[in-house]
Amino acid sequence: MQALYGQLLVGLINGSFYALLSLGLAVIFGMLNIINFAHGALYMMGAFAAYFLLQYGGLNYWWALLLAPLIVGAFGMLLERTLLRWLQGLDPLYGLLLTFGLALVIQGIFQNYFGSSGMPYAMPAELRGGINLGFMYLPIYRGWVVIVSMVICLATWFLIERTRLGAYLRAATENPTLVRAFGINVPMMITLTYGLGVGLAALAGVLSAPINQVGPLMGADLIIVVFAVVVIGGMGSIMGSIITGFSLGVIEGLTKYFYPEASNTVVFVLMVLVLLVKPTGLTGRAS
Repeated sequence: MQALYGQLLVGLINGSFYALLSLGLAVIFGMLNIINFAHGALYMMGAFAAYFLLQYGGLNYWWALLLAPLIVGAFGMLLERTLLRWLQGLDPLYGLLLTFGLALVIQGIFQNYFGSSGMPYAMPAELRGGINLGFMYLPIYRGWVVIVSMVICLATWFLIERTRLGAYLRAATENPTLVRAFGINVPMMITLTYGLGVGLAALAGVLSAPINQVGPLMGADLIIVVFAVVVIGGMGSIMGSIITGFSLGVIEGLTKYFYPEASNTVVFVLMVLVLLVKPTGLTGRAS
């Protein structure tokens, strides 16, 4: 049973990263209609930003949690202003190709300077150790990751779905002409939306750094699974991405315990089954 609980915990942690990354993808696609294949590279940049802040700036993990999403989010806003803006109104396939190229360029630059091997990132002293729950030993940092991911995901959903700012963001993408008539700067709203999605990816990178080594390839494999999560939950569905991300992480953990050979493919099998039954995803709506 301890092995089962351990795999459930690993699955929940993986689900936390799936949820945060798929949430960023859902925000960008659902509101900007951009398939952001550079999301994995930006997740990696978040981890590297935390590493650079510690190594060269002397700023610890807690500062990195605040600054890394802002730095990488600003970089994402620059990408939207200089490159992605030219693709507005075109087929989303063009955005997919452009962001795929950007991902290869970013990953190649970091790989050229830092190699393929990962670099360790120190876990904060306050979150070291663990708690004995009786039926299992819970590492404090891993519990922290799950809680923070849930809070950030729900806060983002509330911001977009239940606040005036979220209403402006949704309106700016659905009917920009009308929103512009009310004096709202629509291009800036679009840029901020992309920056928000990228910042979520960078935050996931910071949370991941103490668990997984910081390396140029850390986002390359993860992004494929995250896209499957978004498709299962429903392209552009924010709550669907959150629920599906955590659920698939747990399902993946259970599969590693009961049938390890299928643990790497279970997400994609579920994606195929969902698409056969409901092509718009579990919570998606037909356009």
